[in-house]
Amino acid sequence: MSRRSSGLVGVWAEMQRQQQRQIEAEARRRRQQEQQARAHQRQAAQSHRDYRQAEARRRTEELDARVATLQGLLASGCRAPAFRASSLMRPEQVQPFTPGPLGQPVPMPDFQRYQTQSGWSVGRRAQAEARARFERDWQAAQAAEAHRRQQLASYEREYQQWADAQLADVRRHNAGIVAITDGARRRDPDSVVEYFSAALYASTAWPEGFPRRVAAAYDAAARQLVLDWELPAYDVVPEVKSVRYMSGLDEDKETARPVGRRRALYRGVLAQCVLLALHELFAADDAGALESVTLNGFVDGHDPTTGRPGHIFLATVMAPRATFRDLHLAQVDAVGCLSDALRGQLSARPDQLTAVRPSRRPEDVGNRAVGNGGDEEPDLYDMDPIAFENLVAALFEAMGMRAVTTARSNDGGVDVQALDPAPIRGGEIVVQVKRYRNTVPPTAVRDLYGTVQDAGANKGVLVTTSGFGPGSHTFANGKPLELVSGPELVDLLHRHGLRGRLGEGRSRPSAQPSAPGPGTRLPADHNVLGMLWTGGVALDVCALVCHGDRVLSDDHFVFFNNPGTPDGSVHALPAAAPDRAALGVSFDALPAEADRFVLVAAVDPEVDPDADLSGFTDAQIRLLDPGMTELSRLDVSDGRPHETALVLGSFRRRPNGDWDFVLGGKGYAGGLAELVRDYGVEVE
Repeated sequence: MSRRSSGLVGVWAEMQRQQQRQIEAEARRRRQQEQQARAHQRQAAQSHRDYRQAEARRRTEELDARVATLQGLLASGCRAPAFRASSLMRPEQVQPFTPGPLGQPVPMPDFQRYQTQSGWSVGRRAQAEARARFERDWQAAQAAEAHRRQQLASYEREYQQWADAQLADVRRHNAGIVAITDGARRRDPDSVVEYFSAALYASTAWPEGFPRRVAAAYDAAARQLVLDWELPAYDVVPEVKSVRYMSGLDEDKETARPVGRRRALYRGVLAQCVLLALHELFAADDAGALESVTLNGFVDGHDPTTGRPGHIFLATVMAPRATFRDLHLAQVDAVGCLSDALRGQLSARPDQLTAVRPSRRPEDVGNRAVGNGGDEEPDLYDMDPIAFENLVAALFEAMGMRAVTTARSNDGGVDVQALDPAPIRGGEIVVQVKRYRNTVPPTAVRDLYGTVQDAGANKGVLVTTSGFGPGSHTFANGKPLELVSGPELVDLLHRHGLRGRLGEGRSRPSAQPSAPGPGTRLPADHNVLGMLWTGGVALDVCALVCHGDRVLSDDHFVFFNNPGTPDGSVHALPAAAPDRAALGVSFDALPAEADRFVLVAAVDPEVDPDADLSGFTDAQIRLLDPGMTELSRLDVSDGRPHETALVLGSFRRRPNGDWDFVLGGKGYAGGLAELVRDYGVEVE
């Protein structure tokens, strides 16, 4: 009797066939991978050779293109538009006010959505509950809307202050350009020098990296501009002629450019630079101020005969307008044109710094003007914007760097480009200059950081004639940014042999005024608030001029980097014993909208970064009259452990105009930055 099959044999057989197929598929996959790996190795070897050969060709093409640019420097430069002062004018417009989310009103609740659709007896209770929910939500929405409007109004005030400062700066800049242009038409020597220096600095005809340093003077009687103009160094001509890849050695072989050919190319570049500078000067002279130009081209180096560093003059020429006007520069041989047509001198061995003798120098002219100013101490506030940028560039050069000012248009937010040759810490530096009287806003520091990132620079430096608020310093902390305030700038200028002052009568302003002594008399409407305490903790005592609990502006926060308000009503003073800190304040001169004058203290993190306010005890505020006579003392709260900033108290304006003192005591663990945030100071 036969048995019916259960089907298990067929299942096992199918399982074995599936396993066999998987084994065969895995074997085929391994063989394919091995084949692909061998093919990849062959392709990689070929690709490596192809890549190295292509890279060698690319480097050779770059060298050829660089030489072609140098050879065509004069012809291409003559096609650049002539300089006109109008190109330096800035439009009188600022970025429009954009409130963002603050511009959207808070939606108010709709009572219809709170009503219930249930029956009458239940609905009455439900309607009452709905009404209560609606009232709560409506009041919350009203409070949120009031807060939004308050924030929007504050934001609009801050924007308007910023916009007014921007427009004022633009108008000062444009007025300076107009004044220089008018002066050049009158042939005022200083204006002529500024105008034609601007023509050279603003030119777009020069290749990237070419120097732009000038010292000039104008002989009004002869209508002659005399200038020293920096020329590119010998390394502007590539030492390498071509690059070839040696596959057998797997390395590149560089072919040197013949010394004679390199020297000839360099002499051609120098001659083209001189002719191009002359072309730009005459082309910019729409007022007819120039009858002739004497140009001396120099490089920095060591005199081969004395070993002393200084300017080595490699070219000199005196070019009359009439003679130069007849030249067709796009077709001339630059060396022959300079030497024969214009009877100039060009070094026969510029690669060895063989110098020529200039015929006339700027210092030989009665009215001398150099890029960093004349013999008098210039007021940085009143300095022409272009001259100010040139002065900052001269400062960086005096500090051992190479620096050039950028073209006025499309400069990407960069006023000066500097290169620090120092190893490790050096590199490319982008510099912005702000000739402000008010505090530089934090937005300018943030913009500079974006420029540093976009340019791939090593560092950004913001130089100003004013100062920076706490938001700026906090944002810059830990970033490759450096902020140079007005007093620091003046100190740097004087330390490096340059000139500059801030305002009348202060050639070397100090961050602190002289300390008031027993015989010192302040203005009649000022009082001194002296601060004394026991304990060894070092503190910064600061003040905020507020309306309610909001500071009027960053300029009304007086601290170590902003020693006074713009109107002079509050300013920092060095302390006289027994005080350890002091502030001067004229309560009558405080802005009309100010109703609080808040005093705060914070641990100085640079002196003792690990300290807290536990060492701040027996603290008092001394109120002194203008003659430094003590009027009264106010006790303030002691400090507490783990806190690093403290509100000492506030003077509050009464309706009759008097000021009463209200004791503070609120402490902060996050230091001064956390404290001032509560008062609306922008800190990031």
